[in-house]
Amino acid sequence: MHPTPVTTEETVIGRVLTKFMAGDLSLFELIATDIDFRIDHFGDDVDTRWQQADTRDALMSVVGRLGEEVFPKGTEALSIDSFALGGGWHLTRFHQRFFYGVRQKDVTSLTYIVSHEANGVLDYFRENVTDIMDVQ
Repeated sequence: MHPTPVTTEETVIGRVLTKFMAGDLSLFELIATDIDFRIDHFGDDVDTRWQQADTRDALMSVVGRLGEEVFPKGTEALSIDSFALGGGWHLTRFHQRFFYGVRQKDVTSLTYIVSHEANGVLDYFRENVTDIMDVQ
């Protein structure tokens, strides 16, 4: 099996990211009630244990806190590249720019998201934040 490039709009993860960037809370309509959600950070000493959820309601709390602490001014996609892996699985490369509330600085970040969708909703989400770089 080889990853197949797909357009962002063709995937549930793409639509969720687009709605997240727009601050559109209807993104939760695209989330399974029993979502398996977690964000992991590589080489970052910030406590991210709270960035996980196993229900849609719990995810609403996580997204609320992300909005307050991490993305107080929202986020902008520099690029989103998605690849279908088969069976509802996708790998998404998400490069973004935002004002990072934790550092109080403008930053860019490159993340990789493995996600699964079924019946039009996202039921699995693992984001690996590879870096958070200050904008010069």
